[in-house]
Amino acid sequence: MQKIVINTTKAPAPIGPYNQAIASNNMLFISGQIPINPATNELISGDIDVETHQVMRNLEAILEEAGVNFQHVLKTTIFLSDMNLFAKVNEVYGSYFAADYPARETVAVKGLPKGVNVEISMIATL
Repeated sequence: MQKIVINTTKAPAPIGPYNQAIASNNMLFISGQIPINPATNELISGDIDVETHQVMRNLEAILEEAGVNFQHVLKTTIFLSDMNLFAKVNEVYGSYFAADYPARETVAVKGLPKGVNVEISMIATL
């Protein structure tokens, strides 16, 4: 099995013992991204639309580092601090895909890293 670490400065550095993504056997596994601006390392909070756009930009940067884009995404998992945020997150999330949306689940959880409202992970094909 070949395991390739994918990291880019255009997405936030990991805040624990993990990598931004791992590529293996033509698959890309992207760790959950939260709304941190990688240029400033600043947490974005207060507006779920802005937070979700930052998460999606972070994911996009990792996809690009691996040489792919959102059209290569097979599955996503969205974690929310409150299911009442679902409609707004869903609208922003959907704007990043042209068609043939990936498989997905969305769950509300008791807490997320750094107290954020949204975290998204992805699996893509290379």
